[in-house]
Amino acid sequence: MIKPVELVIFDCDGVLVDSERIAARVQVTLGAELGWPLTEEEVIGRFIGRSSASIREQISARLGEKTAALWSARFEQLHREAVDDGLAPVEGLPEALDAITLPTCVASSGSHDKMRHTLGRTGLYERFVGRIYSAAEVARGKPAPDLFLYAARQMGVDPAACVVVEDSEPGVRAARAAGMRAFGYAGGLTPAERLEGPGTTVFHDMRTLPSLIAEQ
Repeated sequence: MIKPVELVIFDCDGVLVDSERIAARVQVTLGAELGWPLTEEEVIGRFIGRSSASIREQISARLGEKTAALWSARFEQLHREAVDDGLAPVEGLPEALDAITLPTCVASSGSHDKMRHTLGRTGLYERFVGRIYSAAEVARGKPAPDLFLYAARQMGVDPAACVVVEDSEPGVRAARAAGMRAFGYAGGLTPAERLEGPGTTVFHDMRTLPSLIAEQ
């Protein structure tokens, strides 16, 4: 028997804040500068939805640890500057949050510092303060289930009663591995077909999310 939904777990980048386009653009720029030319599609496949540690491991394996450290530092700087220049919530997200009456939290591959910055710049931080969890707090990042299971424990909710809102392939895979239902937001960078799978509802307009959750 399917349990009623008791908790909505949101990813951050690409779900709450429209930052994945910024991140992809910065990664393409750094790849060209530092010796690993990447297309936006390659960045989406390799980096989007993964923790900074996972991304750094990939870069280190390709270019060495010294270059990986430089890349990571440059990414933080350029990403922060781009966010300050104009980051917005995902289209329709504020309206969706206003209509969702269930408890919510955030579980993201990003660091707490990064989320404080991006959520703060978009006026969303206060909506989730005290209920924000980072991959830095668990052993394995997405697509492992660790982060979502950790968030459920912290919120005191059975994983089977949780739904996850994600925009990346590693994210929806992590939700499935955690035994949670997933909503794959295909209004961003990741194509809809990469989000499809068991227990996953793919949608394109954030404003439809409250009614989709109510149907669970």
